[in-house]
Amino acid sequence: MSVQPQDNAQWEQALTFIAVDRDKQAYSQLFSYFAPRLKAFGLKMFGNEQQAMEMVQDTMLNVWQKARLFDASRGCASTWIFTIARNVRFDMLRKKQSRKDELSADDLFFDGDYPEQEGTDSNEWDLWLLAEKVAPHFAKLPPAQRDVMEKVYLEEKSHQEVSEELAIPLGTVKSRIRLALDRLREAIDDPRS
Repeated sequence: MSVQPQDNAQWEQALTFIAVDRDKQAYSQLFSYFAPRLKAFGLKMFGNEQQAMEMVQDTMLNVWQKARLFDASRGCASTWIFTIARNVRFDMLRKKQSRKDELSADDLFFDGDYPEQEGTDSNEWDLWLLAEKVAPHFAKLPPAQRDVMEKVYLEEKSHQEVSEELAIPLGTVKSRIRLALDRLREAIDDPRS
């Protein structure tokens, strides 16, 4: 089910009521509609219900506190709310990264803008993100790392399957993935690339 234009107008009006009057009923309606959608989004991003719920709570708290900053001329309410969710997610990942040096593939593969409507084909969206954000940098990887990354992330093979197919130790597969993710992260973070 996608967000209909009248729904967008309803959510824009709710944000106005929250910003001007601190209207708890408008916030409750907004929360009831967006919280489950944000939770589903968070579960996909984190794969962890606790982190997804933390993202929902932080996002909706920001919506309450920053409703006055919403500008309908710059985008619809759902886009604004999902942008807040994206920023909350990035903050959560930064905190996680400060505690842990290792980078996960999700930190790279789900970077970018998020769909403003439900019903977007998930595989289509993931492929777009991959092509737009990561694939251009694959060519810069050493061939051994690129082969492993393509088999794991594009062909969706397990680490063990890749190990057997390429006749290399499982530890080598994991090392190549880690090195490739580091290179991709640097390439994506580099404003010149």
